[in-house]
Amino acid sequence: MQEKSGIVSRSASSVSSSRSGNFLAKLLAILSMAVTIVLVDSVNADAEAANSKYAGIVVDAKTGNVLYSENADRLQYPASLTKMMTIYMTFEALEQGRIRLDTPVPFSAHAAAQAPTKLGVRAGGTITVEQGILGLVTLSANDAATALGEMLGGGSEDRFAQLMTAKAHALGMTRTTYRNANGLPNTAQMTTARDQARLGIALRQHFPQYYGYFSTRAFKFGSRTIRSHNRLVGSVRGVDGIKTGYTRAAGFNLVSSVQVDGKSIVGVVLGGASTPARDAQMRNLIATYLPKASSRGGSSALIAQAAPAPAMIETPAPVQPQKVQQKAQPQMAQQQIAKTITAAQPPVSAAAADLSLPHKGPLPDARYQVAETEVAYAETAQSKSDNPLVAQPMPAPTKVKTMTFKQQASVAVPTPAPAYMPPEQGDTSVDEVTTASTTPTSPASTGAASTSDAHSGWVVQVGVSPNRQMAMDLLESAKSKGGRALASAKPFAVAYAAGGDQLYRARFGGFDDQRDAVNACKALKKAGIKCWAAAQ
Repeated sequence: MQEKSGIVSRSASSVSSSRSGNFLAKLLAILSMAVTIVLVDSVNADAEAANSKYAGIVVDAKTGNVLYSENADRLQYPASLTKMMTIYMTFEALEQGRIRLDTPVPFSAHAAAQAPTKLGVRAGGTITVEQGILGLVTLSANDAATALGEMLGGGSEDRFAQLMTAKAHALGMTRTTYRNANGLPNTAQMTTARDQARLGIALRQHFPQYYGYFSTRAFKFGSRTIRSHNRLVGSVRGVDGIKTGYTRAAGFNLVSSVQVDGKSIVGVVLGGASTPARDAQMRNLIATYLPKASSRGGSSALIAQAAPAPAMIETPAPVQPQKVQQKAQPQMAQQQIAKTITAAQPPVSAAAADLSLPHKGPLPDARYQVAETEVAYAETAQSKSDNPLVAQPMPAPTKVKTMTFKQQASVAVPTPAPAYMPPEQGDTSVDEVTTASTTPTSPASTGAASTSDAHSGWVVQVGVSPNRQMAMDLLESAKSKGGRALASAKPFAVAYAAGGDQLYRARFGGFDDQRDAVNACKALKKAGIKCWAAAQ
């Protein structure tokens, strides 16, 4: 009996030892993994900070004090951070009552043809304004941004881009210029880290009732579940948005808003080398500078608290384009569209109670109609903030002039803005090359050829870039698509000054006559690249 007892005792001891060993092994594995993650983040953050094409800023959102700054006023491409202003303009229209969350947003052929990422709505189809907002903050949908821009710009994305630029300047974003609503490549579309921090703070302060959308982590779009590209939301304490961005020319961009224990900061990272490096740098900035932020500066309502978004927002399926009936009775269809927008309708199933979002803003002076073009301009008003970074008064609600235009199921693609660069196809699964400095350099120091000697005759220009290397990259991309028409063409960059900044024209030379240059430009246009031919 004692022998059996000893056996049982040894067996129990063995089991206990085994369990203890397994627990210690698991604990060591978890600690090892945590240390590895910290080390990887540290390495990525160090590498990002050493990136010569990087720009960043951290601002105390309560006091406006700049806690950290590096290349914060250098011109760079915003990429999908552009959608922050598109959303600002949408929030403004909601607050004025010109549109509602359930207002239909029509998709023109131009909007439907935008490059991924996108919702994939066909020309003639519609989504709601709320679906458009969710598509921008989660998927960074380019087609939805263009559709919203066209609607708010009276049918023209170019006009909407002018309104965006005017609004940016009214907010104090004096170095920002917009050319489209979504951030797809355009060499004339520029911003700075400081301007993006200003916009991030303005979104919180001016529209706290809608700001909760930026923390949306997923939403149902018909049968699809769309998840957010912003990996810091839900993984870093206090991060409640705002936006990621990527194009090959812009690099990996990110604006983050953080609120913890009465402290609030907005951080901006532009020109990141990769998603992990960008995110790691933002984590590092948050960990370093959030403790240095003020918990007492400014008023308690300076940065309004927005209700957290639900984990999943469900929206109805998009409306598919109508085919025959609208063509048969265009006038009746037009009246029906106006009725659909202005009539009282049940709210969409977007968990409005969870977000505390009104479905109708203040009563407007005149009811919004799709059949009217709205041309807006900014006007100063009383400031809503004591924050020095947004010391400029908040632009007054947009005043409206109207003119009639006919709503069409398919709208012709408008002429792109000047200095257009074709969409870059990179990793479109995330909204994620790095931006470069616009530090003035002489043609001699960069090797840029003089147009008066090395490249006389006829040339073809494909765009303008903030530095020579980006111009040469643009030319290399264009040449790969131009085929035989550019086989003997010689790419070169021409430096010139514009508004105190050094820019570079991306051109092809080596054409014997006008016909060769024009034919080369035609080949580029067939490949989707805008260009023009000229005599040197």
